[in-house]
Amino acid sequence: MAEIKEISPNEVEQMMNQKNIVVIDVREDEEVAQGKIKQAKHIKLGNIPEAVSELDKDKEYIMVCRSGARSMKASMFMDEQGFKVLNMKGGMLNWEGDTDI
Repeated sequence: MAEIKEISPNEVEQMMNQKNIVVIDVREDEEVAQGKIKQAKHIKLGNIPEAVSELDKDKEYIMVCRSGARSMKASMFMDEQGFKVLNMKGGMLNWEGDTDI
């Protein structure tokens, strides 16, 4: 099993300006309603297995949840499917950038 690379919320913010980066928030609807990273795509953890068929393997994905545990599960699943994946360390609890509500 591949080791998933973790990156800090600050690194995520810097990387989001690159066109080939997609941030995916795997939290539940009610959590996302309290605010998510502006450019993030919301795909609940339970929906990731079906959603991967619509994702582009040429892009790099940054997975986000509340604290980093669920996004790590999603990262490992996507890694097994052949995606380039990073996990945001500490999740939204550590995010200081812009959010939309």
